[in-house]
Amino acid sequence: MAHLIRHKIGNKLTNAANTVSNKSQAKVSGMFARLGFQAATDEEGLGFAECDDLDYDYRQGMQMNIMQGDEDVGEMDGGDELMVGDSHYQRDGTGPPPSSLKNSGSCNELATEVKPKITSWEAGWNVTNAIQGMFVLGLPYAILHGGYLGLFLIIFAAVVCCYTGKILIACLYEENEDGILVRVRDSYVDIANACCQPRFPSLGGHIVNVAQIIELVMTCILYVVVSGNLMVNSFPNLPVSQKAWSVIATAALLPCAFLKSLKAVSKFSLLCTIAHFVINILVIAYCLSRARDWAWDKVKFYIDVKKFPISIGIIVFSYTSQIFLPSLEGNMQRPSEFHCMMDWTHIGACVLKGLFALVAYLTWADATKEVITDNLPSTIRAVVNLFLVAKALLSYPLPFFAAVEVLEKSFFQDGGRAIFPDCYGPGGQIKSWGLSLRCLLVVFTLIMAIFVPHFALLMGLTGSLTGAGLCFLLPALFHLKLMWRKLLWHHVFFDVAIFVIGGICSISGFIHSIEGLIEAFKYGVEE
Repeated sequence: MAHLIRHKIGNKLTNAANTVSNKSQAKVSGMFARLGFQAATDEEGLGFAECDDLDYDYRQGMQMNIMQGDEDVGEMDGGDELMVGDSHYQRDGTGPPPSSLKNSGSCNELATEVKPKITSWEAGWNVTNAIQGMFVLGLPYAILHGGYLGLFLIIFAAVVCCYTGKILIACLYEENEDGILVRVRDSYVDIANACCQPRFPSLGGHIVNVAQIIELVMTCILYVVVSGNLMVNSFPNLPVSQKAWSVIATAALLPCAFLKSLKAVSKFSLLCTIAHFVINILVIAYCLSRARDWAWDKVKFYIDVKKFPISIGIIVFSYTSQIFLPSLEGNMQRPSEFHCMMDWTHIGACVLKGLFALVAYLTWADATKEVITDNLPSTIRAVVNLFLVAKALLSYPLPFFAAVEVLEKSFFQDGGRAIFPDCYGPGGQIKSWGLSLRCLLVVFTLIMAIFVPHFALLMGLTGSLTGAGLCFLLPALFHLKLMWRKLLWHHVFFDVAIFVIGGICSISGFIHSIEGLIEAFKYGVEE
């Protein structure tokens, strides 16, 4: 009897102690959750881990919002007690394997929002499209003014752009308490803003946005310029000037103002790229057919001091892809393969660009023109140029739509901070004045193409102004700022060297491109 009484008293004391302990633990959990620390129960942790695996794309590796969990009812041995637990979960790529959970319903809902990921091959194809575009047509012109140093620069630019692409992605990550890399930023703008905190939290993002807009709009202008240039050289006997051809090309591009998405345009992307490779093969095949007449003696080690800086801008601009690398890496099935993908895409681009530029220059030597297809015989030139014009017109909507999105988000859709009212109606349709602004942007690219119809000079100017900044200067600067305490001495040396050399090349190329444009206007040169 006495033993039974002692047993009951012991159970009551144990239950009371457990109750007090659980209440204290719940209070501590709530307090830590409000301070931003994770304090979830094991079952909740399992649920969040499974939701995180299913919701990888939706979260994009960023810190989740504080998740207020439902009140968990825990039945204790001595009675029913309520335990309330807040949790603050940050994705770190770890956690228990998925299991059958009571939260599976909410996880399934999140799973329906997950977008399909791309493989490393698909990501490499996108990077290849960016760095193997139409602008390789200006590389032989860079060899004309740089000789063997121009070839070296094609290799050097590939190495540097590959490296800066990798360190830019490294700036998206930080180590958590367990030393595991966590993706805490999502875009180039986020990296720039992080570097300017706490004094100027949005300054870096504004600078990057301005650079992106300039580069995207200049790309659109270059497509109009190259379309007019190709058409006037394809049909020299027609009484139509390059400016008139540019107007005709822009008239065909006006429907871009009505674009709501790039689904329709993306269908032509693969065909455009295949057509471009076919054109490159045709040009190289023609050059190889004249291999006996190659002017090896014209390729020298000296450089044209006034025009070679323009060549630097041309080469740099042909490698620009850093703008969309953060988004691309975030959508890869295996982000760990990003570095390998960058290596083989840039090695391939370096080899193809070097061979194309060299054999084209050896074929025409000092007669090499700004757009190399203008050197082809008239019978071949017309066919090749028509394919190139089609590719240019189909490529125009991509940078145009991207520029429109940046402008709209910066000036019309930035919440309460937007300078102008929203250009979209309640149903998502674009307002008439918003459509008018898009049309004005198309017309602006035409006006610039008419008044500055110089493909190589514009390409060199853009590469020196924004290309060098987005590809060389900013990634190196951001890497030093965000990763300073973790960098080894050779990483610091590489970043500083890239920043200094990139700055010198950028300033020099910009000045000489402006001088070239002034000289072209002074003497009335149109090509």
